[in-house]
Amino acid sequence: MAKKKQADQGDKSLGNIESALSRTELYIENNQKMLTNILAGILAVVLLIIAGNRYILKPRSQEAATNMYMAEKYFELDSFNLALNGYGTYPGFLDIIDEYSFTKSANLAKYYAGICFNEIGEYDEAIKYLNKYRSRDMLISAATLSAIGDAYSELGQYNKAIKSYLASANKHENQFSSPIVLKKAGIIYEKTGAFEDALEIYERIEKEYPASSESNDMKKYIGRVKARLSSL
Repeated sequence: MAKKKQADQGDKSLGNIESALSRTELYIENNQKMLTNILAGILAVVLLIIAGNRYILKPRSQEAATNMYMAEKYFELDSFNLALNGYGTYPGFLDIIDEYSFTKSANLAKYYAGICFNEIGEYDEAIKYLNKYRSRDMLISAATLSAIGDAYSELGQYNKAIKSYLASANKHENQFSSPIVLKKAGIIYEKTGAFEDALEIYERIEKEYPASSESNDMKKYIGRVKARLSSL
């Protein structure tokens, strides 16, 4: 009896599967034209993307890299206004960003522009462009966060500056840049009266980055903060 029941259930399941397949086949048959159009549309989009990358984006990227050459030269010479705005027929970083959007050069120009604005004291603009910059390189990403922290610090927005500095230090931990940005965070903590936080930062530098040049000064910084704490 149990075997007969199982057999009946099996037959019923098989029947359900066959019925589902039949409905699918019927749907495909009735909507063949629509499905063909959808597939053709998808294929057309893929081909457009490939063609756009090969015949539009790639040449534009090469042109942008060539045209950004002088802006980079001005940047190296600390001529930050010329680097930003260009000179004569030579475009600046802002021109590259506007004229060659979606290219690697335009993305890199956002970083350069942010640093330039920092250097000429336009800190809100610096933050805007640095936040737009994207990089998979952890070291460059850390440097970007540090530059954002510098801009916030100059604006007196110390909580945001500290947040950026700590993010930079943790983004790509190393003996060179991490202690530098941590020291910046510690100095701001001191400036705002957060001496315990400053002490924690300085002790971290001394413990985790003993080979850094910043570590050599930490005994002085730690002693100063401890003296301030003991006087409270």
